[in-house]
Amino acid sequence: MGILFRLLLLVVALPLLSGCPADGKRADSRKRPVVVTTIFPLYDFARTLAGERMEVTLLLPPGVEPHHFEPRPEEMARIRQAALFVYTGPFMEPWAGRLLAGTDRGATRVLAAAEGVSLLELDDEAAHADHDKHPAGEQHGVDPHVWLDFANSRLMVERIAAALAQADPAGAPQYRQRAAQLATRLEDLDRRYRDGLASCASRVVIHGGHNAFGYLGRRYNLTYRAAAGVSAEVEPTPRRLAELVRLVRSTGSRAVFTEELLSPRIAETIGRETGVTVLKLHGAHNLGKGELSRGITFFDLMDENLKNLRTGLACRQ
Repeated sequence: MGILFRLLLLVVALPLLSGCPADGKRADSRKRPVVVTTIFPLYDFARTLAGERMEVTLLLPPGVEPHHFEPRPEEMARIRQAALFVYTGPFMEPWAGRLLAGTDRGATRVLAAAEGVSLLELDDEAAHADHDKHPAGEQHGVDPHVWLDFANSRLMVERIAAALAQADPAGAPQYRQRAAQLATRLEDLDRRYRDGLASCASRVVIHGGHNAFGYLGRRYNLTYRAAAGVSAEVEPTPRRLAELVRLVRSTGSRAVFTEELLSPRIAETIGRETGVTVLKLHGAHNLGKGELSRGITFFDLMDENLKNLRTGLACRQ
């Protein structure tokens, strides 16, 4: 009985001594470094690059429109506790500079992923519409949606991979390999857009939302006209709406476009006035909770955009 009793004690004690629960599942004692990203494209690129080596999180709550987003204290704490904080740049997240300048970051590395990208200037009307929405000292008059030029996205992927490698040198070969794979996918996406939009009856993208797709228009030789400036809070002027109605009627467009997270009211008004359909263009700023849970990717959103652009611009096969 004494030998049997000692054997039973050993069976019970082994999982405890090895750090494993009694059901045989090993507890992971190594906590993964955390990467905090501000908007969905950065989140999607970073989680693909990081794989299982790091925990990548999205700062924006699901469904929240990012322009003029201000983090709450608990979100600020997440940034300070992260191994790496990735944002686009001061033109997209003006609050980030103020936050980082006023807090002790500790060991947190910071990356402005789109630093050095050539910014697209807004047209005069869009820039004027946004002027009053920017506090003194903030950069305005430029389009912050740099990721919608896929060459810029490739640059951002390279910079994120390099920052991950600095934070985790042992994982550098994996980050470089995944960055090369992502770059190939972005090059293929760029080619499909260029081919798919090469022969369209209309080359004017008419958008009943805020000014978000200028980079896409410039890259694929499309004229882009939006109802308002880059601020989602700015209402379009009657003159701007009348101009868009005239453009729909004169260019042969089959659709006016709306976007995620914002009301389609303006696009629907233009659609009723002109008799064209309303289609979505996704700026990829953020996703809803359901989209996030389904694992929607940046490439999924851009593929859907290309499909809707080809329909709305009456592109030939």
